[in-house]
Amino acid sequence: MWYSHRNMAQTKLDLLKGTLDVMVLQTLATMGSLHGYGIARRIEQTSGDQILLNQGTIYASLVRLQHRGWISAEWGTSDNNRKAKFYSITRRGRKQLDADAAYWRRLANVMGRVLAASHGGRNP
Repeated sequence: MWYSHRNMAQTKLDLLKGTLDVMVLQTLATMGSLHGYGIARRIEQTSGDQILLNQGTIYASLVRLQHRGWISAEWGTSDNNRKAKFYSITRRGRKQLDADAAYWRRLANVMGRVLAASHGGRNP
C-alpha cells in the first residue's frame, strides 16, 4: 500500500495495488493527452484530495502502463513552456479500462453488500 501520503491533519487513503493504474487510464480516457504532473493533479482533484501522489508513484504507473501498451507517450511543450512527455490512452488501454472498471464496480457492489450484512443492514 505505497501510494498514500499521511499528515497529522488528515489521513489519506491507501490505494490497493492496481488501482492507480485504473485511475490513470480513466483520467486519460476522460481528459485526453496529459503530462504526468497533470495526471497526478487531476487524480488528486477528482478524489477530493483524499489521494495525494508523489512524482515517483505516478511515473512508476506511467512506465508500467506504457510497457503494457495501454498508453503511449510523445514529447511536447507544457503550459509553462517546458518540455514534457504527454501520455495518451491506446485502444488496448481502453479495452483494459473497460474490463477493470467492470471488475471494480462488481467488487464495490459486493463489498457494499458484505458490509451492510455484517451490520445487519444497520449503521454502526
